[in-house]
Amino acid sequence: MKYIDLRSDTVTVPLMEMRELMITAAVGDDVYGDDPTVIKLENMAADMVGKEAALFVPSGTFGNQLAIVTHTKRGDEIIVGSDSHVLMHEVGAAAVISGVQTRSIDIIDKYMDPLKLKKMIRSKDIHYPDTGLICLENARSDGTVLSLQNMMEIKKVADEFNIPVHLDGARYFNAVKALDIGNKDMARYVDSINICLSKGLCAPIGSLLIGTKIFIEKARKYRKLMGGGLRQTGILAAPGIYALENLTERLAIDHENAKYMAGKLNDITGINVYKNRLDINMVFFTIPEDILKGEDLITGLLKKGIKINGSEDGEYRFVTHYYISKDDIDYVIKAVIELIQ
Repeated sequence: MKYIDLRSDTVTVPLMEMRELMITAAVGDDVYGDDPTVIKLENMAADMVGKEAALFVPSGTFGNQLAIVTHTKRGDEIIVGSDSHVLMHEVGAAAVISGVQTRSIDIIDKYMDPLKLKKMIRSKDIHYPDTGLICLENARSDGTVLSLQNMMEIKKVADEFNIPVHLDGARYFNAVKALDIGNKDMARYVDSINICLSKGLCAPIGSLLIGTKIFIEKARKYRKLMGGGLRQTGILAAPGIYALENLTERLAIDHENAKYMAGKLNDITGINVYKNRLDINMVFFTIPEDILKGEDLITGLLKKGIKINGSEDGEYRFVTHYYISKDDIDYVIKAVIELIQ
């Protein structure tokens, strides 16, 4: 049975063109640094965002945690968004792997207050940890995007205290499309970036950690320490090259489809769509339990060939991607209406 899968843009499967490239990819031993396909992917990614070097890693969580351990020393404190993926969905890895503690800052109305951030940076005191890193996320996992101006303000504060800034750019190119900017514009205001190839870009696996040559050389050693030193990785890098060459521009279609879905959902009595969180390919909404219970929504849609996640903090999230068309959305809307009725 063919399913319409709205759980995430991570569910995208590799295109046939990607599969063919995986079969024919030139490979070497990447731990020795001689896999030509990996080298091509890393150079391409670094060039796209205007940085010096990149490193292929197995996942987005791996990329973020590798950045943290490379930027910091044990006992440091890192500042992260209170609802960020690094804090909420990476199983406390920063404490386990890097030995750092996290301090969270609220992002309100798509804005991180640079003055509040400045006050959170630790002064030199025997009782305090050192502030070792500021972590941003763009696009954000709540469906919004930080402005380029806000990122510039944050970087200015970080530079004042000589603190590096890492960007969880799992959906980096979604943010680029949402802001209608160039690929290199956001990268100017961060020291390192994690970009996922398997979120919306249809690659089966992998992310890229990007930064200066010195930073990436250091990260390469920590990647080995963390068990991420892979061998004939070109087989996995080949679809990543295809994704960067062919699929970043079309992310705007996913954004358009998300807005289309949001409008249709919001027309259904009882459903409340968060219209202020429609920057990328995600639609967040609520349905009162007295109209339709969560379990009935999930099981009912599944019977109709539609996969969704359960609610989190009372909110549902539908995610559009390469394999979701407007016809699929119309079918989903019809199914939701039928379940409510």
